[in-house]
Amino acid sequence: MSRPKSMSAREPIRERRPQFWQVAKRCCQIAATVDVAFFFLFHLLGSPILAWVNVVSVTMYVVAYRALARKQNGLAMSLIWAEVIIHAGLGVLLIGWESGFHYFLLMFIPALFVSMALRTAVIFLVALWSYYITLYLVMWVIEPLQPIAPGALLAVYLFNLSVVFAMFSYLSFFYLTMVTTANRKLRRMATTDSLTALFNRRQMTELAEKELARFQRTGRPVAFLVLDIDHFKAINDRHGHEVGDRVLIEVANLIKAQLRTQDLISRWGGEEFLAVLPDTGLDSAQASAERMRKALLAHDWLATTGEPIDLTISAGVSELRPGDNLNSAISRADRALYRSKEGGRNRVELETI
Repeated sequence: MSRPKSMSAREPIRERRPQFWQVAKRCCQIAATVDVAFFFLFHLLGSPILAWVNVVSVTMYVVAYRALARKQNGLAMSLIWAEVIIHAGLGVLLIGWESGFHYFLLMFIPALFVSMALRTAVIFLVALWSYYITLYLVMWVIEPLQPIAPGALLAVYLFNLSVVFAMFSYLSFFYLTMVTTANRKLRRMATTDSLTALFNRRQMTELAEKELARFQRTGRPVAFLVLDIDHFKAINDRHGHEVGDRVLIEVANLIKAQLRTQDLISRWGGEEFLAVLPDTGLDSAQASAERMRKALLAHDWLATTGEPIDLTISAGVSELRPGDNLNSAISRADRALYRSKEGGRNRVELETI
């Protein structure tokens, strides 16, 4: 059956971290807005050089935003880096370290490890640290080139601190969301079948073991259904593996629709499914299996395969007994399934011994 190609480690970063580039676009918008505010602020404070630097900064962010929209992420990041480094350096040199412009450099630290490979990120981190320290040491030996009044300097500092605080908060929220989403995806990948979205064999085994433990404590019945699509290989051979995958997905959905909320269903292997039905005896389990068999038999497969097919399933049913382990209960359902195949398929058989 067709499977998605695995992602190569050498593929561009933009393919592996699409969320980051969406955030980068938003940051361009926010930074451009801040620079517009800076333009008016520095005019009021009597620092025209810094005021007009912000016009250049806004232009760079607009170009970077458009580059991100065109997937030219390397160009965009170069522009963003250049703008922040030059702008921060000019701000510090012109009005002093106490202006707080150097804080903007710190925002690159977490972004480095999200947007770059580890080795490249470390190199950039060392370069950023060197630039930061150099800027600090330079301001020890020279006076600001265009100093402003202490009150105005405090206003600039508080403005810069507030902007950086807000940006760090936004980026922290983004990174937390990204990590949470990634963990959720990993959990889903570890517990579900990638094609049908049912539980995979490993997860079903763990859940079934819990039902076995509950049965041993309470004695409440637990039934097992093993279901297999009849002549599935012929469907693959005739219609192709892509259609075969669509058939498996549809079968999984139809089976799941016949179960209760508390029932468990998994893709057990290939075209075989295992259902675990808590608080269910043999007769009720047989009725559930019959509902599944009839639902598949009545389903119109034209939209799935492009032509009508007669798709059926066979099923074997067993029930947990005292002294059972998981393998013995499933093995009895397997033997019942084998009898249903030998008996002509498209039928449900119960365990006999």
